[in-house]
Amino acid sequence: MPYKLSATLSAHSSDVRAVASPTENIILSASRDSTAIPWLRPSPSSPFSPASILRAGNRFINAVGYIPPSPDAPQGYAVVGGQDMVINIFALDSANKEDPQYSLVGHSDNVCALNITPLGTIISGSWDKTAKVWSQFQLQYDLKGHQQSVWAVLAIDEHQFLTASADKTIKFWVQNKMMRTYNGHKDAVRGLALMPDIGFASCSNDSEIRVWTMEGDVVYTLSGHTSFVYSLSVLPNGDIVSGGEDRSVRIWRDGECSQTIIHPAISVWAVSTMPNGDIVSGCSDGVVRVFSESEDRWANAEELKALEDQVASQALPSQQVGDVKKTDLPGPEALFDPGKKPGEVKMIRNGDIVEAHQWDSATSSWQKIGDVVDAVGSGRKQLYQGKEYDYVFDVDIQDGVPPLKLPFNVSENPYAAAQRFLEQNDLSLNYIDEVVRFIEKNTAGVSLGGGSEYVDPYTGASRYQSSASSAPSAAPSSQYMDPFTGASRYSGASQHPAAPPPAMPPPPSVAKIIPYTKFVSFKQANVSAMQSKLYQFDEALRSEISTASLAMYPEELMLIDESFTYLSQITSQPPHGTIPPLGAAHIETIIQILDRWPASQRFPVIDLSRLVTAYFADAAAAPGARERFFECLFKASDWSSVVSRGKPLSKAQETNVLLLFRTVANCFQEGTPIADGQWVNQVFNALKQAPHELLTKTQRVAFATILFNFSCAYLKTPVVADVRSQHLGLIVQLLRSGNDDPEVAYRTLVALGNVAYAAKAHNAQIDISQATELKQTVVGLPSAFPDDRIKNVAGEIVGLL
Repeated sequence: MPYKLSATLSAHSSDVRAVASPTENIILSASRDSTAIPWLRPSPSSPFSPASILRAGNRFINAVGYIPPSPDAPQGYAVVGGQDMVINIFALDSANKEDPQYSLVGHSDNVCALNITPLGTIISGSWDKTAKVWSQFQLQYDLKGHQQSVWAVLAIDEHQFLTASADKTIKFWVQNKMMRTYNGHKDAVRGLALMPDIGFASCSNDSEIRVWTMEGDVVYTLSGHTSFVYSLSVLPNGDIVSGGEDRSVRIWRDGECSQTIIHPAISVWAVSTMPNGDIVSGCSDGVVRVFSESEDRWANAEELKALEDQVASQALPSQQVGDVKKTDLPGPEALFDPGKKPGEVKMIRNGDIVEAHQWDSATSSWQKIGDVVDAVGSGRKQLYQGKEYDYVFDVDIQDGVPPLKLPFNVSENPYAAAQRFLEQNDLSLNYIDEVVRFIEKNTAGVSLGGGSEYVDPYTGASRYQSSASSAPSAAPSSQYMDPFTGASRYSGASQHPAAPPPAMPPPPSVAKIIPYTKFVSFKQANVSAMQSKLYQFDEALRSEISTASLAMYPEELMLIDESFTYLSQITSQPPHGTIPPLGAAHIETIIQILDRWPASQRFPVIDLSRLVTAYFADAAAAPGARERFFECLFKASDWSSVVSRGKPLSKAQETNVLLLFRTVANCFQEGTPIADGQWVNQVFNALKQAPHELLTKTQRVAFATILFNFSCAYLKTPVVADVRSQHLGLIVQLLRSGNDDPEVAYRTLVALGNVAYAAKAHNAQIDISQATELKQTVVGLPSAFPDDRIKNVAGEIVGLL
């Protein structure tokens, strides 16, 4: 009988990175949502339900295991490991789910692998390049020898162990002595499984599975996965089960793939097998699924159909299923011919849609696995990060790391897409030409960058399109994947940790744009990965004697944890939980950390400031708090050095200044108290020293957004003359700075228009000499920027002045 869905277990809010299924009635799952869940059922005929939520910190949990029952723990123990570098052990029958019974401390980096013997010996693998063996909850052996992260571990018995690494090797250990190294995989080795009477199996980022004897001979190689293979398990009958980045769980029998189970998720991170022969998978969609070969354990017809529909509705990139030329494809009649082998993929043309179907030898039928959205002319889009694209490419950047996703629409400029991709993934802009060539090569024959309307080089999918309404709509947030992604690719090598600027829409050709009242904010972020990077830096400081005193104190850590918890809740879609406000204590903690951390490690803290000010505007509402907060921010960005050196900014300065500007922009929003002018005066005094000739385009857009957001606030609240005069001075300074970006000019002009409009409304006319200077600056801009938006708003401003 084929394997079919038996149960769908949904409780996690992020990727399920590990699963274990030691008995027919227990499943353990671990997730990037910082929790592990034991799923229990009273009998094999009952449904699984979460017995509790195990919380062992606020960081990703990547590995989970099970220790069989003992007198101290009649239901056994759950063992979890993750980014906090601690292995926590919970008794499943304990009433206390917050505090583990045991915590094993020793690793110095992310714990990414666990395996446990029937007698309770634990072996763990870590990004610190070591594996450790723990007996009776005490460290027994350190296994040192790998050159890179240890991604997989396997205990053969109490004294023999296997470890696998991103260095592409597998090592065999007797106690703590390395006895043999197995070479053969061409990329990082991600999973291990014991093969009774043979040896063991391994899987790799090279998309292959190898079966080895303990002596080092390869018995056979299993090929069929089309991307990274992350996890392996072995069924009671000796069949191998694998899961990987190609959305599939595959069952291998006698050296051949006997069944492929496609999932409605990008990554199948983990697989496990149960004593009754059922299969458990954990995926990037946060769902745990159970599949059974036994018909009496199959889900009902409605659930089976729902999964089938989910899979069929997925959008597949053509590079995942092969080259596509739509005109050469057969129609649906081709599905009457049987497949030649299990897992064979066939593409057909169904009207204007290109469909992918996969041969399921278990049911002797073709199963639709999705629409090939980036087939040229398919007419279908691919959904990625909540946005639709014509293409989503896989781009391999680094060994041992899943490919990065490069979304692209044929209507956008390839250079804009390339720049967005590099900045969002913290890669050097030196690669931009190479990425453009990659896009052009893989979209050969397609007319790129179509349309004459302006495309902001930092927003990609957010094109400026004319509006038919009488007033512009709210500025849309640009498609955003910040550099806090995947394995925290937000490193010191090339720091561009910021979102592309939100795009302001163009004015309709006949409607007036002034006054424009809708604030622009920089709110987008991957909060959990930002948190991970901040903690990584803290741990690095803590681990060195010379910098240990700079690390966060326990009280600070608690308040930073609270900040991230609140931000995770409020940025979730939809927001969940009761979200209490952040306050003065949280702002004070940020100030203290910024005051003492090295410049190169401040950027995640400044970025945290950006979100705190965006979502909790009153956090710095206490008297004098804003002034102290901004004094700290400018100091943390090394502003005095930036304005005095007259040389290009270092990477750390470039990043910190960008985040400084975005934080300041977020401080001007609906209800911001600007009337007294004290803190605004402080900010403007600092900004007037800005070396515009050294700023990047992204920084200048953020600078212009500060001026624009202040003007929106001024439309509703009068300010003292000195502040208004300073603001106008900054506008002139930016417009005359030699800037060549029309988006910067447009935002700055709208800010000027708002101020001129508000001055009349508040009966606070602009000084005649200043108005003359502004007119002279404005009238020359339409010739410098052949952009209808600028021409229209410049005309309005001249009339107002």
